[in-house]
Amino acid sequence: MFDYFFAQYKGYPLHEVYLELVAVFFGLWSVWCAKKDNIWVFPTGLVSTSIYAYLLWQWSLLGDSMINVYYFIMSIYGWYHWTRKKGDVDEFPVSVTTNKEKVMSVVIFILTLIFVIIVYLYFDKFTSWYSYVDTLLTAIFFVGMWLMAKRKIENWIFWIVGDLLSIPLYFAKGYTFTSFQYIVFTIIAVYGYLEWKKILNSSQNLELRQL
Repeated sequence: MFDYFFAQYKGYPLHEVYLELVAVFFGLWSVWCAKKDNIWVFPTGLVSTSIYAYLLWQWSLLGDSMINVYYFIMSIYGWYHWTRKKGDVDEFPVSVTTNKEKVMSVVIFILTLIFVIIVYLYFDKFTSWYSYVDTLLTAIFFVGMWLMAKRKIENWIFWIVGDLLSIPLYFAKGYTFTSFQYIVFTIIAVYGYLEWKKILNSSQNLELRQL
């Protein structure tokens, strides 16, 4: 059983195994903070995404590598966005997407898909089903990260779908630790959605009482 899950690591450079473990640890910490609507989601995410951007490029998962570069940039934006306040009140609390933001989400999805396809064609990397799944995942996660930075509850739906698709992808590629990470990500994302839903309902009820 151990060999089935971890035998592929025998051929990996030792530093990549250690880096993957560190990235997994900070990635799980980051998603847990996101679930709690905690600002630490961003600094922990910066550590994880910077490591994964390097590793995924080494593993020829170009789309996922670009996802993590994008995560890094959006984490900086989200960190700033979440800290903005009006007095003691968050200027941008948990909320639902507006119609304009839904349109923007579709635009981000389509443009990301086109961009990643061009990159894969340029580097001639459409060599297996991994590449096609990776392309789709990039678009899904780009939208999810943008919505999370905007503190929109729908971000969890994109994370759940993307995480579920990532589990078999990374396992099939031989990155067992990362595959296990996405199993945990999926579970946390479900609870994250439920917890943000409670936060949203609580804030809406408070607004109604103040009317």
